[in-house]
Amino acid sequence: MSGIGAFETAPRVVVGIDPGLASVGWGVIRDCSGSLERLDHGCISTASTLPTGKRLAVIYSGIIAIFERWKPQCGGIESLFFFRNVTSALPVAEARGVIRLAFEHAGIPLAEFTPNDIKKSVTGSARADKAQVQEMVRLLLGLREVPKPDHAADALAAAICRIHHEGPAGLSVL
Repeated sequence: MSGIGAFETAPRVVVGIDPGLASVGWGVIRDCSGSLERLDHGCISTASTLPTGKRLAVIYSGIIAIFERWKPQCGGIESLFFFRNVTSALPVAEARGVIRLAFEHAGIPLAEFTPNDIKKSVTGSARADKAQVQEMVRLLLGLREVPKPDHAADALAAAICRIHHEGPAGLSVL
């Protein structure tokens, strides 16, 4: 008998994003009835010598290229939660803006999660440290090593959070 059983759902591709201006982490996961598979991950890097507008264009183009390659059904992004100084928050907010625009233009639903939401979803504790989150990402995705660079591991955690918040059928469990 072929096809999807009563408790199985069609595989879906989820992209996670860890936003920044210098480095945007991204990770792509296939969710097949709760079984998670890392498809790809990396960072979109921009040179500090470029004008901000060009850096934002590089980020937008990089996100669109990920969409074209992997055809995700949805995405998760870490929210702009807390910054000690506005000078460091503004560039990240600008990067988040073009990332959100890319999702909107592509018609891909994007959900935002606080850092604590992501930690709790991946490890079971909102107080988990970065190393614990990265190790759980490794375990949940069946990887031999913790994904590198750190921004990409954080992006994979955001994708896992999106999957956990929706459940295997893509329906919100919150």
